[in-house]
Amino acid sequence: MKELEYPFDSEYILKKSKSLRRQLLADSSSRMHKRIAVLGGSTTHDFIRILELFLLNYGIEPEFYESEYAQYYQDAMFDPKELVSFSPDLIYIHTGYRNIEHLPSPGMPSSDVDAMLDAEFERFRSMWEHLASRYMCPVIQNNFEYPYYRVMGNYEAVDPSGRVRYVNRLNELFAGYAAGHEAFYIHDINYLSAAYGLDKWIDPAFWNMYKYMCSMQAIPEFAFSLSHIIKAVWGRNKKALALDLDNTLWGGIVGDDGPENLEIGQETAVAETYAEFQTYLKEQKSIGVLLNVDSKNDEANAMAGLEHPDGVLRPDDFIEIRANWEPKDRNLVDIASAINILPDSFVFVDDNPAERMIVEDQVPGVAVPDIGQPEEYIRRIDRNGYFEVIGLSEDDKQRNTMYKANAERAHLQAAYTDYHEYLLGLKMTAHIAPFEPLYYNRISQLTNKSNQFNLTTLRCTVADIERYAGDDRYITLYGQLSDKFGDNGIVSLVMGEIDPEAQVLHIRLWLMSCRVLKRDMECAMLDAVVDAARARGLKMLYGYYLPTAKNGMVREFYGTMGFELIEEKGNGTVWSLDVSGDREVRNTVITVE
Repeated sequence: MKELEYPFDSEYILKKSKSLRRQLLADSSSRMHKRIAVLGGSTTHDFIRILELFLLNYGIEPEFYESEYAQYYQDAMFDPKELVSFSPDLIYIHTGYRNIEHLPSPGMPSSDVDAMLDAEFERFRSMWEHLASRYMCPVIQNNFEYPYYRVMGNYEAVDPSGRVRYVNRLNELFAGYAAGHEAFYIHDINYLSAAYGLDKWIDPAFWNMYKYMCSMQAIPEFAFSLSHIIKAVWGRNKKALALDLDNTLWGGIVGDDGPENLEIGQETAVAETYAEFQTYLKEQKSIGVLLNVDSKNDEANAMAGLEHPDGVLRPDDFIEIRANWEPKDRNLVDIASAINILPDSFVFVDDNPAERMIVEDQVPGVAVPDIGQPEEYIRRIDRNGYFEVIGLSEDDKQRNTMYKANAERAHLQAAYTDYHEYLLGLKMTAHIAPFEPLYYNRISQLTNKSNQFNLTTLRCTVADIERYAGDDRYITLYGQLSDKFGDNGIVSLVMGEIDPEAQVLHIRLWLMSCRVLKRDMECAMLDAVVDAARARGLKMLYGYYLPTAKNGMVREFYGTMGFELIEEKGNGTVWSLDVSGDREVRNTVITVE
């Protein structure tokens, strides 16, 4: 819904929230239902009302638990029966500067300030620890905005007793805790309030009259920012950019002006603007965003533009380059097919509003921001939070390299007439092992991002993964695949629940990254599952397929793996495989460590 994309009209959203909600709920698109507990240090009703809109727009239908006013600590520490029975999928602690209980006064000795800081941090840390152990779900905590007045002026940022410095130190302690704990996330309202403008963010009258943490007009910005973390936790991020070239990555039209006359570099203000935008995109690549070109251009001209000596991006920064005269919506779908992700995983960036309209109309689910003028490109993409980071794994950092290697594999495949020989030529090696702490974050990430090769679409938090790994009632396996072109990282997961009396393993989760489709990794994983089940004295596997709008490609997967269909009903199918006797090994091309 365009009304809920940046830049949006906050007054309109606040005024029209009921009608917007009706429109969103009337949308027939499938949504995930999630229970979110909001533990507030201030009034939260209007905040929740607006947060719901943004989450619905991301395909998440929330059900909220709302603490009584300023009861966040009591609810977090003393397990009220209403919160326990609510059984939240996620907990958000809505606190701000006015909820800091221990604040220094000017001139206080440093040792006293240090003790005060430790006591304040310990108060929050004890809440987080209790919530994590009691509810086993992700926790999001605000850090703190600055105070709206400074008794000592600029010296507040210098003196140990200055409250500006104190807030900085407290925020750093919060950040350190988040860096060391999975499934705990910081919502950075310190940055958000600065970007919004602290004087506009804080409204003393609203606090004194209604106990609102921020001004009413700031609530949509606040809720929008928080919604980015929540949708990232549940795998609703985008994965790739499809980028126009002329007047998008550089100023000018390369086919008309020639590459030597493009505006890019440091010579003019306009050239600097485009260079900064390319730098921003290069940084997106470093966090795992897949860069692609979708441009109406002759390929030779496009390549000449990308080779401009003052440009930041080069042809090898892109996974796919479609520079031709085909419709851009068709190119985008072709790019998605080539790199094995869904078209709705893309953000399409183009300066031409007519091209944006066509792509938005023809490719459901693709994000098509109105990027405005060149100096606005970065802010409009960045503020929409398409690629919100909640953890940066080695796989994320290497993702572009992995997809580039996939293109090299495709070229190799073209040289073979026998597919089995091609697979052998890849010299693949797999490491298959039970879930282990080093990879909990990546494993959770995969369950929330994988949509196509995903039999049950079970979404798991890091806490869920840790629980399965530590429980003898479950068999867990992850698969890591390498070949002569490089390491694909963790690409497949299986989790099964044991029924010891029936000697059965119920496969609750089976997924695989689409970047390793048709390389027989599923065969290697099945062999490993069978071995693990037999080692536990089990005689039968039950596999479940639960259909979604995106996983139709695996509808018959269990049948192709030798399972027998035993039940078919409206919401899916059930399959069985007898593993009690001799069974042919399915994997013949991957060396398993």
